[in-house]
Amino acid sequence: MLKEGRSQLGPDSSQEPQTISQVGEFDLIERVTAGRQQSPGTQLGPGDDAAVLAAPDGRVVATTDVLVEQVHFRFDWSTPHQVGRKAVAVNLSDINAMGAVPTGVLVGLGCPPETPTAVVDELADGLWEEAQQAGIGIIGGDMVSSSSLTISITALGDLQGRDPVTRSGARPGDVVAVAGRLGWSAAGLAVLGRGFRSPVAVVGAHRVPEPPYGAGPQAAVAGATSMVDTSDGLLADLGHIATASGVAVDLRMEQVEVPQRLTEVASALGADARHWVLTGGEDQALIATFPASRPLPPDFREIGVVTEGSGVTIDGNPYVGPTGWEHWR
Repeated sequence: MLKEGRSQLGPDSSQEPQTISQVGEFDLIERVTAGRQQSPGTQLGPGDDAAVLAAPDGRVVATTDVLVEQVHFRFDWSTPHQVGRKAVAVNLSDINAMGAVPTGVLVGLGCPPETPTAVVDELADGLWEEAQQAGIGIIGGDMVSSSSLTISITALGDLQGRDPVTRSGARPGDVVAVAGRLGWSAAGLAVLGRGFRSPVAVVGAHRVPEPPYGAGPQAAVAGATSMVDTSDGLLADLGHIATASGVAVDLRMEQVEVPQRLTEVASALGADARHWVLTGGEDQALIATFPASRPLPPDFREIGVVTEGSGVTIDGNPYVGPTGWEHWR
């Protein structure tokens, strides 16, 4: 059942009257970094002009993502802690999708001067919690004044001697497989957009994604020929693989799970759970292609096949309508 609820606001400013303009830049940095634990590969963490991070492989995998308030998150839908976790998760998912192991995160934070310090405290707790779930820390960053709250994350990773798994290596005859959830974040967004705050599991999937950490390196070891994470949607991201590899991808709908919970929520909202699974982004699942002759890694399940040609089809037929998220469209 869908239930209407109160908005998930950040910490009450009446409990923490200070704003970041009162605290100041350097005290704020100390506030969010003091006493935090770093990973063994961090040789020099926050506090100097730059961080120093070990790079055992001799190569560094790097990715950057920017989250802007009212575009990527809303504090009436998510707490600052949840926003912090999501900001790190979507970046570490990109490291995962290259077959690499995360090694560190850099954070750029822009805030209006009137932002309560309690909001930044909770945001920092979320950033650190998600980073430490992946066994790493926040090794540095920057804080600036801005008109809206903006979070820029740079995540770094190590290939451990393997080649990166790119989008361009899929070959006809490969099996298409996925690790992680599909459609849950889109369902949560639809629920929140209707003014509801439950079911909690569905809404929570939008607030904080659950990337299958470790599945990327697992896929690389198993011989994955291409890989991408579902930041834009299953069909859209499969389209990225198809285009980069110069192949076609055919999904087998009988192999694509549409969870019963999503079906129930869709029924209550008059929506289509299948559409969420096929086109919903931000679940940060992994899509990979593997040679048909090799067994799939434990975390992956088969959903289709790579063929000659171009584009993405479902049971041999094109999908009518938008295939996923794209900025400015």
